Amino acid sequence: MSKRRKNTRSAAEAAPKRQKVRDIFVPRPFEGLVDEPEWIALRELVPAASAPLRLRPELVEQYGDRPVTLATVLPMAWPAMTKPDGRIFVGLQRHVQSGDVSRDLAVAILCALQTSPGGTVAVPALPGEGQRLQDILIDEPLEITMHDTFEFWLDDDAADDPNVKSSLERANASIYPTVKLAAAHAAYWCRVPEKGHVRWVLPDDEDAALNALSRLAGAGELLLGEGTKFAGMFRAHGRLVPVWDIPGGPEAAEWEAPLADFAKRYGDALGDTTALDAASRRAKQGLLGRQLTLR
Repeated sequence: MSKRRKNTRSAAEAAPKRQKVRDIFVPRPFEGLVDEPEWIALRELVPAASAPLRLRPELVEQYGDRPVTLATVLPMAWPAMTKPDGRIFVGLQRHVQSGDVSRDLAVAILCALQTSPGGTVAVPALPGEGQRLQDILIDEPLEITMHDTFEFWLDDDAADDPNVKSSLERANASIYPTVKLAAAHAAYWCRVPEKGHVRWVLPDDEDAALNALSRLAGAGELLLGEGTKFAGMFRAHGRLVPVWDIPGGPEAAEWEAPLADFAKRYGDALGDTTALDAASRRAKQGLLGRQLTLR
């Protein structure tokens, strides 16, 4: 072996090996948070909304009292951004993510805290093991603000920049009208071209929720009223999300009463622990066959 090859090999052996970061899939990343269904809704259903977050006292002591705002999506689907005045925004809907959404969001917040105000936040694609939202936030209900535009991203003078204005216009064009409903927690009305939807993130265990929906379907009580259709349901972070197609004309307020009636029926069905009858079992198979893959 030549002296050069020997030296190269020795240097390679002496260099520390890069530790491979393992991805870990967590099916219920928001489990344990008091507002788990709303976290899911903001990630999966809502185009433009924000909510303030409160850091645990030890983080405030370490990094200072920098306001943190949760946003459904940030410019270019960034994971986080900092403002010159120290404010931090963290995005729920982002391009690059690991198998644990809670860990991703916690890392984005921590990286932003370590970034100088106004600086660009660098976030690893695979964060590895470590603190999650449940470890760094004061756990409390989300105070959600719905937005018609993404102007909440901007500082007061940013809209004067023609490039920013053009980018904002493109982002705003992607927003479809969405309203948070009061009749059920984590339920939202939206209007897409030619029709509307009501979507509700159920707070209950998947099996119990599916059985309750099956009882209602077997009894013919799954609809929200005349002209509505049960489009199906999808799974989102360990919870079921039923979706109804509704006429596009009526505004969101007109669906509060129908949803409240359905929520009452659903609650009664959820409390029924007897075995499913034949009609409910057939309905259950039908529901399983109509699972949606689209948001």
